[in-house]
Amino acid sequence: MPEKLIDLANKYGVSRRTINGWVHSGNVDVTHNEGTGRIIWDEQSVKNLDDFVTRNNAAHENNRNLETLPEFTIGNRRYLGSKTRMLDFIGCVVEENTVDVHSIADIFGGTGAVANYFYERGKDIVINDILDSNYMAYKTFFGNEDVDWVRIDTLLRRMNELPGDENYVSRNYGDKFFSMENARKIGQARDFIDNQALNERERAVLLTSLFYAMDKVANTVGHYDAYRQVMDSVDPIVFRKPIVEENGAQRRIYHEDANQLVREITADLVYIDTPYNSRQYGDVYHVLENVIDWEQPELFGVAMKPRDRRRTKSDYSTAKAPQAFDDLIQHINARYILVSYNNMAKKGAGRSNAKISNEEIMQTLEKRGRVVRHELPFQVFTTGKTKVDNHMEYLYLVEVNVEAAND
Repeated sequence: MPEKLIDLANKYGVSRRTINGWVHSGNVDVTHNEGTGRIIWDEQSVKNLDDFVTRNNAAHENNRNLETLPEFTIGNRRYLGSKTRMLDFIGCVVEENTVDVHSIADIFGGTGAVANYFYERGKDIVINDILDSNYMAYKTFFGNEDVDWVRIDTLLRRMNELPGDENYVSRNYGDKFFSMENARKIGQARDFIDNQALNERERAVLLTSLFYAMDKVANTVGHYDAYRQVMDSVDPIVFRKPIVEENGAQRRIYHEDANQLVREITADLVYIDTPYNSRQYGDVYHVLENVIDWEQPELFGVAMKPRDRRRTKSDYSTAKAPQAFDDLIQHINARYILVSYNNMAKKGAGRSNAKISNEEIMQTLEKRGRVVRHELPFQVFTTGKTKVDNHMEYLYLVEVNVEAAND
């Protein structure tokens, strides 16, 4: 059965006009309907097109003079509550106050910066997050599947050359979260990825490159609860290649509720960095999640959010936070528990107020063993105008009692 032109355009990451141009210029021989003269994309026509694209891509590669693709690391993104600037502090607390820690579980992984810090130092890691975008990043940087990096390089170059045709992203996010040109490129790239024959990790690599690139050009203050009214992010989007360095340490990747996960895993140390307030991360990063999932739902409101976001809702951003935290801590199987927390806001009902207090944290942690609180003065990232004096980041280190762990 003849193929459709739109399917061929998606397969090769070009527009229908481009393919027709190749035909009319004589680069691709095709079959025509004798009555109407229309092109029939039969088996031979498709083979001729495929041969031309292969030759054309090879010529492009030769003409690039081995130009190196720009690269990115796991920490090259904006993220609320990111611990990138605290890594040395976290590492120092663990190094100076623990013994024989060879495996670390980061169960609210976020950007993956903390897990990556310990992985680079030879620790076995467990990393988990509920967001699909973060899970793609973990597969990219910590996955165990083999990756054809030469092919990834080629595909990223093709993504950077895609035409800017109208699509779901441009219709919903163009001239809002992204410039119209970048929005068109994002949608085209997302379709392009789905039309490639890839293993799971290779697909994750391309998706991770996509959403890291989106973050670089997003017309926002670092999250997607709102966009700037004036478009001040007009740099063209560039899809980069991730810098992935593997060592002999083990990596286990999860994508589930943290309270359930701790019932299934063991580690020498479990690191915990729960949400602090009512900002649901699934809402804050809904644009990235929507593009990664690519179900293309109808969007609503000024911020263009999908109506159903229940899957990523967290009890830690609600009044249930103290109970959820207690349940989490009591079911951890580890010799040490390390909890991040800050004093940016007192506990309360407001959106920016903390959902769990310092006192509640201490009461829960002391059920498991001896607790020592370490402090670091810290300049907070805030999306509002609230001035926070004497902002401190806390690390609560619990040395779990053997008796308590065996109860």
